Amino acid sequence: MLRLDHLTVIAPTLAEGAAHVRDCLDLDVPFGTRHLYMGTHNHRLQLGGNVYLEIVALDPDGTAPARARWFGLDNQEQVRADWEDGRRLRGWVASTDAIQTVVSAHRAIYGDVVPLPPEEPAFGFAIRADGSLPLGGAAPSLIDHRGDPTAMADIPDMGARLRWFGLACPDPVGVEALYYDLSIDRPPAVTQGPRIRYSARIDTPTGLKELI
Repeated sequence: MLRLDHLTVIAPTLAEGAAHVRDCLDLDVPFGTRHLYMGTHNHRLQLGGNVYLEIVALDPDGTAPARARWFGLDNQEQVRADWEDGRRLRGWVASTDAIQTVVSAHRAIYGDVVPLPPEEPAFGFAIRADGSLPLGGAAPSLIDHRGDPTAMADIPDMGARLRWFGLACPDPVGVEALYYDLSIDRPPAVTQGPRIRYSARIDTPTGLKELI
């Protein structure tokens, strides 16, 4: 079974990502970490139930990895186009204890399992050869924590709690069939829409808010 691990706001810059989440949730999400092995960095926020929000962007001071970055972040033109189109909550990550099995069955969607960090791997992440989002973002990215899941104590808890998560897309029947085949716990609710577009309703200390 795959489990909802975290939601991803994929931003052209980390400052823009943090500002967008502030506008949506009225929360200043603290800086998280630099991914030295990916040339990216993030902010993180707990959402309850061992789920969190990640704001991720290319790190301008980072070093480019030997392969494509995750979350399509090498294609900054596309990241910016999605951002300007209002598609900012752009994807999500599901965790699995059998990532190689899942990827082998859906290699056209997921590409390859990449051990990270390369020098001393602590987890596996499925990344397509060009780094693009799986199924244009309609399918979750995959992570295998190798028995050591993200420690929620390391992620700020500002009282935000995920109440609903949804996806509008052109092929809801096909996407729901994929989710069923992947046996996903807590997938987004899927509806018909002209483009892949996520939204989430999140309880915050100042009320129920929507993140897009």
